Amino acid sequence: MNHAHTIKEQIAATSYLINQVAQSEEIINTASQIADEIIASLEDGGKIIFAGNGGSAADSQHLAAEFVSKLCTDRNPLPGIAITTDTSAITAIGNDYGYEQIFARQLQAIGKSGDIFFAITTSGNSKNIIEAIKVAKKMGIKVIGLTGATGGAIANMCDYIIKIPSPDTAKVQECHIMIGHIICMIVENFYLAKENHIELQSVGA
Repeated sequence: MNHAHTIKEQIAATSYLINQVAQSEEIINTASQIADEIIASLEDGGKIIFAGNGGSAADSQHLAAEFVSKLCTDRNPLPGIAITTDTSAITAIGNDYGYEQIFARQLQAIGKSGDIFFAITTSGNSKNIIEAIKVAKKMGIKVIGLTGATGGAIANMCDYIIKIPSPDTAKVQECHIMIGHIICMIVENFYLAKENHIELQSVGA
C-alpha cells in the first residue's frame, strides 16, 4: 500500500500547528519567561521536576534527560528530575494512597521552595497532575503547565502555562517537546556563556 497521502497530510498538519505556535506572541513570551524562571531557580540552587502521564510521562523523562546530560553542547549537568520513572514508588503510592497521589507525594518528598514543577498534560485534566500542582503551590514551587487548546482544569492553577492550540493529543505532544527543547536550549546557552566567562577569567588571571 502507498501511504504517501497520509504521511504528507500529517506532516502538513504538524507544520500548520507549529506555524500557529510560532505566530503566537503569548506562547513566545511565556516560553521566554519560563526560561528565565528556570535560570533563576537553578542559580538559587533549585531543580526542575517534571511529571505527566503516558506520552507526557515520556516527554517528562526526555526533557529531564536533556537538562542532566546535554541538549546540543557539552556543559555542566543541570538538575532535572522526572517523577515518572520509579515504579516502586509509583506503585507503592498508588496502592497506599491512590493513583491521584503518585506525583503529589513524590513532590512532597523531593521538592522544596524555589524549585520548578513542569506539569505536562495535553487535556489539562489529569487528576494526579492537579493534585501535584496543589502540593507545589503549598510548597512554594513554581508551576509550569504544558497543555492543549483550553488548558483544562489546570489553566488557572499554573504560574505560567503554554496552551498548544489543538485538540489533537499527538500534535500537542509534538509541540510540547519542541517548546521544551527550545527552553532547554536557552538555559543551556546561559550556562555555556557563564562557563566560558569563568574560563576566560581563569586564563586572564
